[in-house]
Formats: sequence, structure tokens, C-alpha cells
Amino acid sequence: LPSKPKIFYGRYSELEDIIQILGKQLVRIAILGGGGMGKTSLAKVVLHHPNTVAKFGQRFFVSAEAVTTSIELAALIALHVRLNPGKDLTKPVVQFFAQKSPSLLILDNLETVWEPIQSGSGIEEFLSMLTDIEHLTLIITMPGAERPAKVQWTHPFLAPLGPLSDEPAQQKFMDITDNIDVNEDIHQILMFTDNMPIAVNLIAHLSEYEGLSNVLTWWETEKTALLSAGYDRRSNSDISIGLSVSSPRIISDSKELLKLLSILPDGLADAEL
Repeated sequence: LPSKPKIFYGRYSELEDIIQILGKQLVRIAILGGGGMGKTSLAKVVLHHPNTVAKFGQRFFVSAEAVTTSIELAALIALHVRLNPGKDLTKPVVQFFAQKSPSLLILDNLETVWEPIQSGSGIEEFLSMLTDIEHLTLIITMPGAERPAKVQWTHPFLAPLGPLSDEPAQQKFMDITDNIDVNEDIHQILMFTDNMPIAVNLIAHLSEYEGLSNVLTWWETEKTALLSAGYDRRSNSDISIGLSVSSPRIISDSKELLKLLSILPDGLADAEL
């Protein structure tokens, strides 16, 4: 299992909601929200919560980021549960969970295989087969506000994750870096991040090394390029944003609207759209 995040702020309400829902029967939860909002971190905290550990004899966390079909997803899950390799492990995976009670399965970054038209229906059918197992609890994470069909998701639905409030964002920043120049700099630089967890994390690490004053100066010319040190969506804000806007569910007109909005320094209010 992946380790529990050591720095975790601002999602306690969502965490409490999920833990309460996990006390029910037939639990199927979708953790949604924009890219870089901390969906994976929240899922990992849920995975290691004492109530979760006490309830589920077996817990599995599977990152679906690299799979492209339902068969590949089944094979990846089979690898985690230590089934023998095979051509199509869909039925063996379903049979495995049907014989294990109770179990928790978390599918992280499911959008990479669900959003494409050619694989989406197959994934929904596979999820339907998994959720036919009453004692299997399913949690998925994916960006956006839409849940896969063919699954009876547990009510109440979780609201999509948004930016952190100011205090948790500052706590997260200060836990990562103790190289604090002046307090005003912290508030100013957090304004640039819009309190997006991924941006707070990346700019805090950068500030620890370079100092807040230097980072503030560079931000005026470099913008998101400063937050692009990594090579995946969790360590590179440009990649995270790029993956979000390149989704097959973002139609061409939406992209044109995003281009227009990006020109406006303060964006556009919902009422003005």
C-alpha cells in the first residue's frame, strides 16, 4: 500500500464525510475535483484511517494512470491481489473479490481509461461487475464533476474538491519550508497559487531552496513554469493543467472559452458568462 501523506490540511470535512459513508453498506464513492486539488492524497488518508483499517480485512490501492482498457485495468488489479497472469483477468478479479469479505478497492486516476470513448463503456461495465459484489467497497478518484455510469454511487455525493482555504494552505506551506523571509511574502505568494494544493506544494519546495523574495520576483515573469519541476501530474502543475484541458470531454468550444478567459487578468464571474 502507498504510505499515508505526512502533510495533510484542509480536507477534514471531506475526510469525515467519507469515513461516515464507509460505515454504510454497499458503498461506492467518487472523489472528484479539478487537477491538483488533492484527490489522491485524500484517498490515501482514507486508506490508512483507523476506522478503515478496522473495518476492511483487505485494502487495495491501484493507480489506473497508465492503463488504456478495462482488460489492462483488470490485469493491474490482478497484479495487486496476486492472481496468476492471464489474457483477460476480468472474471478472475471479480471472483477474487466475491470470495473476500469485506474489502476496499481504491482506483486512483480512473479518468485516463474512462474518459476516452473507445474504452469508457468497457470500464463502466467492469465497474458494474465489481459493484455487484455487496461486500466490496469501491472508491475512485478522477477530475471533473461527472461519475461513471452503471454504478449506483452512494448518497450523499461528495462535492468536487476545490482550492484550500487560506489557513490550511498556509499550514501546508509552512510545514514544507521554514525558510520564511517575511510573513507578508507568504500571503502574497499563496495568492499566486490560488490555494491549489499541488501549486502550494511545489512553490513551497521552491521557496525552501530559493527564498520567498526570489520566488516572488521570478513569478512575475515565469508564472506556472516555476511549478514545472517534475514529470508527472503530482509534481508538475503545467502537466496537471494540460491533462485537464486535453480531456476528451472538453469540447472545442470550451477550449476557445478557456483561451478567452485566460486573457482576462481576473477571470470572469459566473454571472457574466
